[in-house]
Amino acid sequence: MYKFFALYKTPDDVPAFLEHYENVHAPLARKIPGLKKLVVNRITGNAFGGDPPYFLIAEMQFDSKEDFDAAMASPENRESGRDAMQFAKGLITALIAESDD
Repeated sequence: MYKFFALYKTPDDVPAFLEHYENVHAPLARKIPGLKKLVVNRITGNAFGGDPPYFLIAEMQFDSKEDFDAAMASPENRESGRDAMQFAKGLITALIAESDD
């Protein structure tokens, strides 16, 4: 399975960020072809103490590298990416992972 993780730092305006994320960005992401599952995790603490480095982590799951590659090349993903760069510019780190589940 291939996964795309979007790690978001805490925004200045949390309510506005969440409103946009839940009502605009997540629906755009759910339209990406080949997406098997979208898991949105709101971070509630740092297990080692102190402030957590991230506020929200989104996990997008794809069945295969081929599905992932096709999804990343899709117009739907480009639209989602443009939106992320508008509302989360400077807040987002994106990672790709391969898992055995």
